[in-house]
Amino acid sequence: MCRWLAYSGTSVVLADLLYKPEHSLIDQSLHSRMGVETTNGDGYGVGWYGSERDTPAVIRDTGPAWNDRNLRELADHIRSPLFFAHVRASTGSAIQQTNCHPFRRGRWMWMHNGAVTDFHRLRRSLSLAVDPALFAALEGSTDSEVMFYLAITFGLDQDVPGAVARMAGLIERLGHEAGVEYPLQMTVAVSDGERLWAFRYSSLRASRSLYCSAGAETVRALHPGQEFLRGVSEGTRLVVSEPLGGLPGEWDEVPESSYGVIQPGTDDFLPFVPEPV
Repeated sequence: MCRWLAYSGTSVVLADLLYKPEHSLIDQSLHSRMGVETTNGDGYGVGWYGSERDTPAVIRDTGPAWNDRNLRELADHIRSPLFFAHVRASTGSAIQQTNCHPFRRGRWMWMHNGAVTDFHRLRRSLSLAVDPALFAALEGSTDSEVMFYLAITFGLDQDVPGAVARMAGLIERLGHEAGVEYPLQMTVAVSDGERLWAFRYSSLRASRSLYCSAGAETVRALHPGQEFLRGVSEGTRLVVSEPLGGLPGEWDEVPESSYGVIQPGTDDFLPFVPEPV
């Protein structure tokens, strides 16, 4: 499986979150504590929204994140109010740039940790369910990318939770028809550059780990020495596969079978139920 981080809030230099925390995503690429694998070295990706374009910038590479000098150089000089970062542990698909997260289509970014069980058996049926107008845009061979394009097919532009629910419902239906007992395992982040949605779900109801940071005021009160928190807004949030540090009260586990939207004024998590298709 993989590890990922999604950030939304006050504009920050990417390196402050990718490298500086005690258990940063770069540290997790070598020393994951909650993932299926300890090492996540089968590629990485970072995507971010800036002020000049409507679409996000994305960089991806097949090498491990922990020793990539170009990533370190870029992270020290890129500032963004919303970015994704992902370190990959392949579940069987090839180690190539087109299989690294995050995936991008127009203004949308998407990244995933988990798997479609027996994807090699379901891949054809799932891929053929992608809108024919989008099919040529599929570049890689991962279940994660197919999930993204299925969500777009099912109306991501109009209704993010509904589109993801229909995507999950299709995977479960086709999986069950093929004799797969537990077809889907996912933690997903998706953004349009203004809002950030996070999903935690599995057919087994035993999903991979996912955490959301507490409000900045809460953490500042508990831990006044945290340098990073001094200038960020109350609405600033991190959603992570595993906590970046062990400070009490800093992280809340995202509930099983739930989704949340992080935007000005709210970051509530609501029940997530796949929708039959």
